[in-house]
Formats: sequence, C-alpha cells, structure tokens
Amino acid sequence: MIHLSRRLFLAGSTATGLAACTTLPGGGGQGAGIVNPLVKNRADAQVFRHTDGMYYLTGSVPEYDRLVLRRASTIAGLADAEERVLWRHQASGPMSGFLWAPELHWVDGKWVMYFAAGPAGGGEDPFRIRTYAVTTDSSDAMAGTFDVLGQLQTPWDSFNLDSTIFHHRGTRYMAWAQKEPGIETNSNLYIAPMASALTFSATPARLTVPTLPWEVRGYKVAEAPAILARNGRLFMTYSASATDDRYCLGLLTARDDADIMNPASWTKSPEPVFVSSPENSVYGPGHNSFTVDRAGRDVLVYHGRDYREIQGDPLLDPNRHTRVQYFTFDAEGVPQFGQPVANGPLPASFAT
Repeated sequence: MIHLSRRLFLAGSTATGLAACTTLPGGGGQGAGIVNPLVKNRADAQVFRHTDGMYYLTGSVPEYDRLVLRRASTIAGLADAEERVLWRHQASGPMSGFLWAPELHWVDGKWVMYFAAGPAGGGEDPFRIRTYAVTTDSSDAMAGTFDVLGQLQTPWDSFNLDSTIFHHRGTRYMAWAQKEPGIETNSNLYIAPMASALTFSATPARLTVPTLPWEVRGYKVAEAPAILARNGRLFMTYSASATDDRYCLGLLTARDDADIMNPASWTKSPEPVFVSSPENSVYGPGHNSFTVDRAGRDVLVYHGRDYREIQGDPLLDPNRHTRVQYFTFDAEGVPQFGQPVANGPLPASFAT
C-alpha cells in the first residue's frame, strides 16, 4: 500500500464519563471476559441497535479494501460475532482504491451502506475521494447481496466522506464532511434534507469550519459527524485535527425546535469534549457513533490507539480499535463523555 495520507493533498455542576470499573446507573458490575477494546483493528466504528433488536457494527479495516458487518444480540457479543464481507473494492475505476468509514442505514425499506472511496494508484488521483453507497434487496443485511447504488450528489465535485443519516421532526437529513472550493481547510461539516438515498431536497448548509486551535493541529479538519438527540436538543459530535494522538471530538449543539438548516442555530463548544488520555493509554479518540444498551443507557462508540508513537502515516497504522463506554449528562442536559477508559473489563450490562 502506498504510504499516503488521505488529507496530504489538501494541506492548505458537571458529571464525568463512567470509568470501566465503576458501577453503572441502575446497577451492573464488571463482566468476566468483556473488555475494551471491544473489537480490535476496526476504525471509524459505527454501532447501532436496529428495530429488530440486534446490534450491528461496521468500520474501516486496516487494508481499506472491503466493507464488513457483524451482528449480535448484545454490545458485548459484537466482540466475537461472525463478520461478513459485504463488498470489496473494484478492480479499476473510482472505487478501486481505499474504502473508508462505512455506515449502514435503513433507507426507504432497504439496507444502504455509505462509504468513501477513491481510485487505485497509478495514473488517476488516488485521493479523489467521494461518497458512494451499496445496497441490497434483502431484509437481512448479513445474508443479502450488496450492489453499487451510486455516488452521493454533493454541491461540489470535491473531497467528501463520513456521511451519516438521522431523522428529525419527520425529515431525514444527511450530515457529512467535505472540502469546499475557496475555503482553505481540509474538510468542513455540512447538512441537508434528503430526497433519496443519494440526493438532497434542498441546498446544503455549511455548519462549521475548523478554526479553533484544537481543530487545526496537523490538518484543518472537521469530519465524522454523529447525532445525538436528547434533552430538547440535537448534539452533533465531530472529529478534528490529524488522526494521531491529536485527534479529538468537538461538539455542536442546536435546540430541538430550531431551524437546523440555519448555521446560526448551532453553537460550537469552545473546547474539545473528548481527547487523548495518557493516564489511561488511549490516544486519538475519534470518529464516534452513539448507541444504547438494552436498558436504554447511552453508549459512546469510538476508535482509539493504545500508544502515542506511530511509525509513518497514522492512517496506515492498523491499531485503531473500536471502544465503548457509558456517558452521562450534566445538570443542564449536556453530554459529559469524561475521558477514554483504560483497557480492561467493561460493565456486565454490556452483555445483558
């Protein structure tokens, strides 16, 4: 694999999160055999609980050559669940190179997996990264055959990735990261209502541009949005800076009844909300998703490394592992993620 960065060509009263050994709200101690990292060598992790009651996990594999999926009845069960390859990169063309950051969604009665891809090296620009989707007619994502649905139609033919879908007040929206011509950043965050799985029904809105010191370390990055709707507000986490130990989570907040297509409705937290923890030996926590355990308790899913020093390009270091931990809310209803918990036992409630 060529040692290149996906961003190299673009250089231009509070409560804390629960530690792995604490007792959870509502009970639950440590579980034998349930540990962080939950799944090794899976970055950009998405875990969600579908309406069938099952948990699904996908993420980037170190080879960046295939889309994978696993399923289990509990979060802990994902650790050793059978993993299926849904689709592999093509022999040539725009989806023959790196495959990044898959997310599986149920869209208009079908499974759709979004992902970012570029062409293989050798002539065409391998960093012509765009968002695509594959889909299946089967209601069983673990059994159906996935075929290419097409390319996401964004306002500019430019670097874009990390698409996620959410529903708000009866409308389906997409949030994603993109390089906008004329703005000297690597990627900004955008939002738009959807007309179909790959098209928008209105002009997208730019929600934020990375400008704060912790957003521009190494690269000027705002990417990997994830939505959490709680306490009368929408919270959008996102990842910022280079993908080494400087990688971290930021937070945008909007009122539930606000016009979320108006950038002025969103407030950016001035400081990152989740950063590396040298004391717990977890570095570069980011590209998160949200889920709930079977009792409805909120769970933060993210990737992180067990060490700081990296040889070569951080994106080609294979040891970004999927990690999970509970989080809480402060008196004002704002999520408090605390710090990444250390490797070791997780609460037994992840297995029930």
